Amino acid sequence: MALPTPTLSTGRLRLRPVTEADADDLFALHSDAHVLRYWDSPPWTDRARAERFLAVSRQIAEDGTGSRVVIERASDGAFVGWITVWGWNPDHRSASLGYCLAEAAWGQGYATEAARAVLQWAFDTLDLNRVQAETDTRNLASARVLEKLGFVREGTLRENCIVNGDVSDSWVFGLLARDWRPE
Repeated sequence: MALPTPTLSTGRLRLRPVTEADADDLFALHSDAHVLRYWDSPPWTDRARAERFLAVSRQIAEDGTGSRVVIERASDGAFVGWITVWGWNPDHRSASLGYCLAEAAWGQGYATEAARAVLQWAFDTLDLNRVQAETDTRNLASARVLEKLGFVREGTLRENCIVNGDVSDSWVFGLLARDWRPE
């Protein structure tokens, strides 16, 4: 069963379905080594990766397992990044949250604002009981975003990722429906 990708608005942002026109922005974002320094895969070097990202975005919506949206600034339509709810399991009423924002957007509250809107949509639409997120233990900014949203750090996945020979741990965060406070 397909899952319709939402279009959402916040005070400063517009979240909309990913389109082919986003390929250049997605490639620029995912080829930035500084942005991806805590990511679980190396920066993109092949433009075809953007096309695969777009295909996966369509596929998760078509097979009903998730929804990925682009984050744009409402004032000028500038590309900020993307956010996704994926791995939706209706039997367990659970899903995962992931996001990636361009460095120019860091420290402005955009990740929290976008995630709050997507989480509200997900809790309302998917009848979720639990949302999970993971972040590299060195990515303190991402951990703060999750904590601001009400996520609780539940554990550490030791040596969870090896990217370009760099071994890293990940924190697992969980947010339960009963703890969700949309503001």
